[in-house]
Amino acid sequence: MGDKADRVDPITKTLHPVYTVTNIQHKVRVLDDVKVSFSSWVKLFMLHAKGYDVINHIDGSPTPSETTPEYSSCAKIDAVVLQWIYGTLTDDLPVRVLTDESTAYEAWKRVKKLFLNNKGPRAAAVQHELTNLTLAAMPSLEAYCQRIRDLVDQLAAVDCPVNDTQHILHLVHGLPREYDTIATILNQTLSAWEKAVEEL
Repeated sequence: MGDKADRVDPITKTLHPVYTVTNIQHKVRVLDDVKVSFSSWVKLFMLHAKGYDVINHIDGSPTPSETTPEYSSCAKIDAVVLQWIYGTLTDDLPVRVLTDESTAYEAWKRVKKLFLNNKGPRAAAVQHELTNLTLAAMPSLEAYCQRIRDLVDQLAAVDCPVNDTQHILHLVHGLPREYDTIATILNQTLSAWEKAVEEL
């Protein structure tokens, strides 16, 4: 009673933001390379890693030494980020990147390597799909435009960027005959992507 031992320490530890995420799949969509491409997944993951103050766990930043007081807390946060990575991959992918005693950064590099290996064949396959994509094959104009954007992002991710002019030419190329008038205008003006999509 009244002893110093009974007094509550007024300094309380603040909970790290990473522990407030209850379901990462509500924040970062699952990488399946069909609906969600690798480049889109990376953008979403990086966005949330920055927002939840864990970007240093996937960008190669130095980690505290095991002898420092920060090590235990850092290791626990790293384990959560590692769970985020594994939890946002389709069921067949974790088996290909899962290892014992991995850090989040090591897993991040393995996922990246898995998707960016064989850049030439991947670029060729994506370029082929982009060249042959048509509005008629898509459920809507919006889905068509989004698919073109996804494919362009995938090409950029394998170091084969598509310039603005090519972007618009691919858009126009897959349009049916009823779009001939606007296609001619877009071919002549080569507007910025957003403006071209609005004009369609």
